[in-house]
Amino acid sequence: MQNRPESVTRLAPDLIRILAPNPSPMTYWGTNSYLLGEGAARVVIDPGPDLAAHRETILGTLPQGGRISHILVTHAHRDHSEGAQALSQLTGAPVHAFGDFRSGRSPIMASLAEQIGGGEGVDARFRPDVTVAHKEVLATPAGSITALHTPGHMGNHLCFHWQDMVFSGDLIMGWSSSLISPPDGDAAAFRNSCTLLRDLAPARLHPGHGAEVEMPVRRIDFLLTHRANREAQILESLSARPQSLIALTKTVYTELPATHIPAAARNTLAHLIDLHQRNRILATPELSENAVFSTR
Repeated sequence: MQNRPESVTRLAPDLIRILAPNPSPMTYWGTNSYLLGEGAARVVIDPGPDLAAHRETILGTLPQGGRISHILVTHAHRDHSEGAQALSQLTGAPVHAFGDFRSGRSPIMASLAEQIGGGEGVDARFRPDVTVAHKEVLATPAGSITALHTPGHMGNHLCFHWQDMVFSGDLIMGWSSSLISPPDGDAAAFRNSCTLLRDLAPARLHPGHGAEVEMPVRRIDFLLTHRANREAQILESLSARPQSLIALTKTVYTELPATHIPAAARNTLAHLIDLHQRNRILATPELSENAVFSTR
């Protein structure tokens, strides 16, 4: 891990990153909250976890007499959304998001939700004040911000396009690939969302964790190739013999310690669901995390 930056970093005259004090193997330095704008009214992207100290830092970063006009949430994982309600109550600013934690799931993920576990870190109590649609343009004191529905890491995930940059939440990060854990994570949706951002070709990405991504197209191409290679490994392993989810994960993720296998299995399951939907593999007796998987 690189040295943790300061809690408050001015990235541009109208952009400040505020780092929450919640570092972990899953959050890296911690969750990035962003403050947009130069006037008295500012926009917050991802209020972060429900930590009073983090809220105080956000509010303390406002100019004298400043206020928050909008709270935008990329997705309903607790480390991004759980602080939204308290910040809204303190400031009166409405919370904008795609929807609650179930919103945006594909039909297959919605149908499998009871059979495949998952739900790590989900903020099940999150409800936005304002629901935001794909490509909806928000008029804010910081200028126009376009919401992009970008499921993959989570069904209700939004990226926010502002000026020449995109706030990419947990979809694209520079320090790690995104966790794709069904039913919230979806491998097919991840590919589509990555393609959407790549075609947009922003100048930089500001992720939910870690430093800004200065060459977004290169990073997105790398991540898409990484996923394609992982899929090829899964198919090659299954062509040798049918396997359970955990056995397959251990075969494919040979570099991981045993403590990381359960998390890696969620990524493997996402690939397996995608392959099953594309009629590349079989799941016996039915598609679930307890199935035995084989090639057709």
